[in-house]
Amino acid sequence: MALFRSPCSPLPPTLRLAHLLNTSRSKLSLRSPIAMASSSASEHNDSMRASAKLFHVPALNANEMEQIAEKTMDRYSRCNDAKRKGRGTVIVWFRNDLRVLDNEVLFRAWCSSELVLPVYCLDPRHFATTHYFGFPKTGALRAQFLIECLEDLKRNLVNRGLDLLIRRGKPEEILPSIAKSFGAHTVFAQKETCSEELGVEGRVRDGLQLEALSSVSTSNELSGADPSIDAEPQHASGISSEKGPQLHLIWGSTMYHIDDLPFSTAHLPDVYTQFRKSVESKCRIRDCIKVPKYLGPAPSTNDWGCVPTLKQLGISVDQACPTRDEVFGGENAALSRVHEYFWKKDLLSTYKKTRNGMVGADYSTKLSPWLASGCLSPRLICEEVKRYEKERVANDSTYWVLFELIWRDYFRFLSIKYGNSIFHLGGPRKVKSNWSQDEKQFDCWKDGRTGYPLIDANMKELSTTGFMSNRGRQIVCSFLVRDMGLDWRMGAEWFETCLLDYDPCSNYGNWTYGAGVGNDPREDRYFSIPKQAKTYDPEGEYVAFWLPQLHVLPKDKRHFPGRSYIQQIVPLKFGNIPRQDGTQIISSGRQRKSRR
Repeated sequence: MALFRSPCSPLPPTLRLAHLLNTSRSKLSLRSPIAMASSSASEHNDSMRASAKLFHVPALNANEMEQIAEKTMDRYSRCNDAKRKGRGTVIVWFRNDLRVLDNEVLFRAWCSSELVLPVYCLDPRHFATTHYFGFPKTGALRAQFLIECLEDLKRNLVNRGLDLLIRRGKPEEILPSIAKSFGAHTVFAQKETCSEELGVEGRVRDGLQLEALSSVSTSNELSGADPSIDAEPQHASGISSEKGPQLHLIWGSTMYHIDDLPFSTAHLPDVYTQFRKSVESKCRIRDCIKVPKYLGPAPSTNDWGCVPTLKQLGISVDQACPTRDEVFGGENAALSRVHEYFWKKDLLSTYKKTRNGMVGADYSTKLSPWLASGCLSPRLICEEVKRYEKERVANDSTYWVLFELIWRDYFRFLSIKYGNSIFHLGGPRKVKSNWSQDEKQFDCWKDGRTGYPLIDANMKELSTTGFMSNRGRQIVCSFLVRDMGLDWRMGAEWFETCLLDYDPCSNYGNWTYGAGVGNDPREDRYFSIPKQAKTYDPEGEYVAFWLPQLHVLPKDKRHFPGRSYIQQIVPLKFGNIPRQDGTQIISSGRQRKSRR
């Protein structure tokens, strides 16, 4: 949905993601060093004009979305029949699970306590720069999407008797301090898989332990007690002063639970098909966790904090940008898009036929931004697919949404097996190759100035909306790596900056796959621009939408307009003429290679 291979990153974009987004988002600009993410206004005039005609996803008004979300919340919530046997106060540390429904972290925290304190930390490292090439880690479009997700989460928690405590700073500094202030005995959070997130988890755990030791030491000094004697537990809060608050991590980001896999992640198959067939035949997808309708009461505090503005995150908005009263991010919008795509427009039954499209709001589910931010659970999508199959129709298209979600699971599990190698130049297979890091050529690629309309249109869509189709991602990756010979990590980090649906597992998993350094057995995959254009944009509708100067040209000239367009920066590595069967047989040295 917008993994390279799966439109399910399947499930592309977001919420009113005005074909994803609208003009206001397209005019967001970043301060240094984030300013690197924005091109000059003159370079984007064409895409600005196109953005004014973008589609809304979902195409529903605020009242419709509220009603749909309310009904879905009722369907996937439980009446207050769950027994709450816990004591004291616990913290729910929200990370990439910004939802209420099917949130096991939230449910387990509620069951284990008398009071639940939801917390979100605005980690400044998320707004710093990428590891190798210094792009903004979070571009303006995704920052705005995050703001909307937090606003929506806060509202939904308030509706259930809680609230969201928002603090700016590093979680390893904020959470121990909050645990001490509120006397919390446990911090519950969703388990992550990549090194940066794992590092934060470790530092949070260490910080909680240090806070506990400090509290015990201070208590002993004040009481004159022998520090070798165990102190009495603080029964009011449920904290054992000996151990202090604990960090309890819960798996919750995949459709198939990690504990249900028929193999350890160390023995995960290196071929997706083998993985898929194994889990489909040997595993059961767990039911959604039904969270109680009422989760209160919340602890008392005079300062819950505020959802930040872009300016407070160091991101400025063009003053000419109109004020938006639409909510693009958040769980309510995600649930509304599921309802719209599945039930209102009845598009699920044709998904497999349309998923490789490039123009419009409904060629794919466009759920991936909500999946990436955790506003939407993959298990809830699965249950809605199963309900649709029972009430309407079951076919290849309904299955294909689940097929793409399994791809998403696969990349997450691969990130555990291969660790940091998915971020390294040679990838998991440690491939050695001479990659260029030519900045001028890369700028032409990222700004949509390559001279190839299909590449340029996709890159302008990305910078304007924060989204690109699954097909487009594969094409621009192949062009960067195969035709331009540039370091694939430059492309991966630029996607990290721009994508609304960015998550490290899917993004870097797909880039290693596309660059031929991952675990793909077909390592030299090449996407022929002429073939892709002919198959997926035969009349040049897509390129003319994002490059309006091409609209006046005959449809058969739009992809290769010659002197009517900017000069091509590199020749295509394997030529332009595909065979009738859709492949190109290329003689490269002594090896013959099949091309898409």
